[in-house]
Amino acid sequence: MKTPMAVFAALWLAACTPATPDTAASTRDAAPAGPVAAPPAAAPASAIADDPSAVNQAIDEALGDHVRYEAVIRQLQQAVAANDAAAVAALVEYPFATVRDGQPLKIADAEAFVRDYDRIMTPPIADAIKRQRYSELMVNYKGVMFGNGEAWVNGICRDDACKNVDVRVVALQPTRDP
Repeated sequence: MKTPMAVFAALWLAACTPATPDTAASTRDAAPAGPVAAPPAAAPASAIADDPSAVNQAIDEALGDHVRYEAVIRQLQQAVAANDAAAVAALVEYPFATVRDGQPLKIADAEAFVRDYDRIMTPPIADAIKRQRYSELMVNYKGVMFGNGEAWVNGICRDDACKNVDVRVVALQPTRDP
């Protein structure tokens, strides 16, 4: 038992020991001859962070055509930012159920959703939807999640084979911070 531990310890020490510079390298290798081109400029962090390709691929693999999901996600964000209750209501799957103040809240249709919009779309939920960057959406078999779960979008099967799918808002709910 001591031998394997000794080998492990030696390998671990070797891996953790910083490399020493190669003093045998000639000075001609250290300094380039002639002008040096500037290194390529790195892409701005915001451009990298806003790349939707990973989210789109995750949606394609877990849920289906990302184009349909992206359209609903963008429409939801625009409608919430504009405080357009009717536009948000048009994106929701009915009947819609949620919980407010510890009590179940059932919404039968878009008209009832608009009537109760301020009770359903609380400031924390609206903020989570507006702040959500598309590239940072969480995707799984349950759908596409905004924030910490304040809003969910998913496909609703309209036939037995699930070939006809509507992408809809399926949840708007208060959450706790992680």
